[in-house]
Amino acid sequence: MRCSYDGSLIQTQENRYRMWIFILLYILGLNISQATGHDNSTQMYYAKLTIENSAIGNLTKILNLFVSSTMHVDDLKKTTKCQNVSASTECTCEQHYRWSDKVCKSNPECCGNKTCTFPWKSSSMCVSNTAVTVKGSIILNEKYYSCLAEKNSEKYQQCNNKLLKEMKTVYSTLRGFDILRISKYRIGSIIADFEMIIAYGIMPSDLSTKSISLSKNLSASLVLETTGIVNLSMPPNPVCYNDKLDLICTVREDMKTQPVWWLRGNDEVFDITNGTMSEVTMKKMETKVIIKNISQLWAGEYTCLYNQKTNFYTISHKASAVMDIALLPDIGISTAPSFPQCRKSSTSQKLTVQCEIERSSENYTVTWKGQNIATEIIPLPASSSEKTHIYAAETIVDCNSAAHKPQLTCTLRNRCNQERTASIYINMIYENDQFCAAEGGWEDTKAGFTAVLTCKNMAGQIQRKCRKGSEKATWESEVSTCVNPNVNNVLQRANIVDTGLGSLNGNAAHIFSLLENVTNDSQTINTFANMNASVQVLFTLSQRRHLQPNESTADDFLDSSSNLLENSLNNSWKTPADAGNISLAETYLSSVEQLIQVANITSVPKKKNIEVAQCNCSHGAHCTNTVFNVTILLDSPDAGSVKTAGFKELEKYLPNSDDKYKPNSIVVSTTAERTQSNSVEIKINFKLLEPRPRNVEIQCVSWDNNSSRWSSDGCHWDGPYSEGRCVCSHLSSFAILMARYPLDIPGITEITYVGLSVSITSLVISLVIEMIVWKAVVKTNMLHLRHTAHVNISVCLLVADTCFLASSKPDDISLIWCKTFVVLKHFCYLSMFFWMLCLSSMLLHQAVFLFHNVSKKNYLRFAIVLGYLCPLLIVAITFLASKGGAEGSYFSRETCWLVYTGLMTGSIQAFVIPVGIIVFINVFSMLVVIMKLLDHPKSTKTLHEKDKKAAVTVLRSVILLTPVFGVTWIFGFAVMVVDLTSGGIALAVNYVFILLNAFQGLFILLATCLGDKLTRDALLNRLKKSAPAMTNHSTTMLESIWNK
Repeated sequence: MRCSYDGSLIQTQENRYRMWIFILLYILGLNISQATGHDNSTQMYYAKLTIENSAIGNLTKILNLFVSSTMHVDDLKKTTKCQNVSASTECTCEQHYRWSDKVCKSNPECCGNKTCTFPWKSSSMCVSNTAVTVKGSIILNEKYYSCLAEKNSEKYQQCNNKLLKEMKTVYSTLRGFDILRISKYRIGSIIADFEMIIAYGIMPSDLSTKSISLSKNLSASLVLETTGIVNLSMPPNPVCYNDKLDLICTVREDMKTQPVWWLRGNDEVFDITNGTMSEVTMKKMETKVIIKNISQLWAGEYTCLYNQKTNFYTISHKASAVMDIALLPDIGISTAPSFPQCRKSSTSQKLTVQCEIERSSENYTVTWKGQNIATEIIPLPASSSEKTHIYAAETIVDCNSAAHKPQLTCTLRNRCNQERTASIYINMIYENDQFCAAEGGWEDTKAGFTAVLTCKNMAGQIQRKCRKGSEKATWESEVSTCVNPNVNNVLQRANIVDTGLGSLNGNAAHIFSLLENVTNDSQTINTFANMNASVQVLFTLSQRRHLQPNESTADDFLDSSSNLLENSLNNSWKTPADAGNISLAETYLSSVEQLIQVANITSVPKKKNIEVAQCNCSHGAHCTNTVFNVTILLDSPDAGSVKTAGFKELEKYLPNSDDKYKPNSIVVSTTAERTQSNSVEIKINFKLLEPRPRNVEIQCVSWDNNSSRWSSDGCHWDGPYSEGRCVCSHLSSFAILMARYPLDIPGITEITYVGLSVSITSLVISLVIEMIVWKAVVKTNMLHLRHTAHVNISVCLLVADTCFLASSKPDDISLIWCKTFVVLKHFCYLSMFFWMLCLSSMLLHQAVFLFHNVSKKNYLRFAIVLGYLCPLLIVAITFLASKGGAEGSYFSRETCWLVYTGLMTGSIQAFVIPVGIIVFINVFSMLVVIMKLLDHPKSTKTLHEKDKKAAVTVLRSVILLTPVFGVTWIFGFAVMVVDLTSGGIALAVNYVFILLNAFQGLFILLATCLGDKLTRDALLNRLKKSAPAMTNHSTTMLESIWNK
């Protein structure tokens, strides 16, 4: 059509345009008279016109001037400009317009871009940057019950139309009101879900006012969610790795509520809070998130949310945007083979190099570079698995350039042109190099290097070193760091617990819950690597200063900590030699202590291997806690909360550098809310895991974190009569260490050997003397009985001392000989005392019944029965009652003597009780005789002075003999009662007992032979070969009394 500048023609064209537009609006037939009262309704219209570009300006001008009696058309805007390009349609948003959320979801590449390409004859319309979408639910009363009917029913149509009209009447008065539609009705009272679009930005207070009005009109409540009221500003995608950026959320008026930030990524939703990698700031109409170091963690959809809540409505104003990050991966580089082998005939080796990364959506550009290689590097097709992506290449390395080690490097470049590289040196095995031959899954490995295998279906590696030898290289044992994927997942979460993705306490609660589930199955954590990863979770969380676990979190934390101490996991705690200076158990103890100190454990129940208790101490008062039957009494002038934790099994795993001591209690840790003063005193009553043997020393110790060992500084043991009590002057982790062996008495071995040697020699001499003087001294019945007892006592003691000396080193003799010597010693020592009883009973009889004689024959029968049969019965019964003389029941292999486990316990009582009774009778007999002599009438003294001298001679022998045995074994009883750990008194008692016992043979020689004048004279006469010694008159008179 030809254009003309005639004014009338132009006017005619304008009228024609107006007519067509009027017809267009009339045909749309939309009722815009929706409001009642003083507010006017608004309605948005959208037209899609295909016209010449030059006519757009005229059309806009004409429509802006269009006014009728029933409507006013204004604010006409051009939103989208489209044109056909090849086989597609290219559309561009005008200024202040953007692609709708619907377009962004179906075409993610359009978001953030003004121009977007669509299929042929297909296009979408841009929306205003300030457009508002409201999605909500209205909870109705029973008047709208008909809305739950079938959609095609008349009831439904009437109810739906009525509700829609009521809602439009209110909301259509919002400027820019476009669409309101009810999507569905559902049960839960009567709930109508609806969506409303407002083309232009509105004030939040306007929406609140209208919602209150609608709520009152319908006696209903509303739950609304808006997009468009809050504006989120984000840098353009992609965001570069390690960048620092700000996300800003703004509103047009003060919401009078605190905003919340969310990030949805990796199928999880996190609150964004202040953390090590993020900072959240808030102003009146603005909130900002500063991300200090962008990484893969921060990729995803960000949401800024303001919540408003009243009795009429709950409105959530939110804005969302997606952050696409140009990633940089961690690269694992390896070669195949790992150690190329150059043989005699080969000049080069073909090699494949691989760079393995975690699988992601980032499309990297890969370049290869090599040094000291024979040919160029040829890239191979990439491959992927479920979790990884592998880039590979191949090349050839020269076998003739041993002086220059080949090196290969792969470089990965992301969309921001950022690079990350990984390099590997090629360690060739040359002709004369030692190497470990392939074995199982292990390749040929050069001596001095470590081969590495990737764990199957687990995180970590398996390493195996090839050790260089003098002639041949050998494989060392495998070292596995393979960690169960579930355990590794918990550890990775713990590492990012305070980055700002979620609250610290909320994240910790989730982590402890996961850890509790993982550790419930001991098979999951039955290796050192898994145990180490689990303990590292505890350690990582314990280092977070602001962590405050609540009761539920503390319960999960203590459950998981208790699971780690299961007895079945004993081998998992063994720290490898090269694992570092701090053992796994130390890390566990310090971590759990710190977590308990900050946790709320008020109502946490007792666990299988951990028990905690808490008490609140007032100023200057005592505070008592009890865990696993261990009582802790704290006496401190400082007030505050005191927490105590008991750990079963942990004492086995904490390093103990002192081989002389072993743990004999659970570990008990006590911490206080405030730092305690130096005047604190803590008393701990431990329950010993094993009974403390006699004379075994106990140390009260606390764990010293500085030296990584048990220390006795500031603690002392309360003594053998309060075996489990420790008193300390500081708070820490406490335990009892018990010596592995009883205390040694200095010089005891030397004294015993010398004394027994002297005793044996003395007893032999005594027996020889008795043989020499027997006929000379045994002239009366009393003397015969006396010397018979002396001989039997000497024989029994000689055999017993010989057996004692022969079994003095139990490790050097066999078990059967040890048992034999115990039986002989038991029998001979008892026989010695029973013969002594015979002697004392003879004296007692003569003293009490002075004129009553017992025949020598009867008395000898009585003495033999008492001296040998009674001990034999005692030994036999004890032997049979002790499981047939079983080791540990009848005798001890360590001492080759009867078992003594405590006062009056063990087979030793079969010796102690008879000996005690005999010693008591002997002392009693001696006292009776002395009293009788002192009270003898004078007439008797006159008439029987010679007889008295004979009795005094016998009495002198008994008095010399009886105290030796009696006093010795009184000290023996004292040795049984007094523990060597008691100090100096115990040593003195033991020395006296050892001296008297070791030299008993010498005392017998002195008392019965050399100390007796009759025996001494007879021996001298025999040596001089003179006549037999004459029996003095007193002896004759005593014999005459015996015979009457």
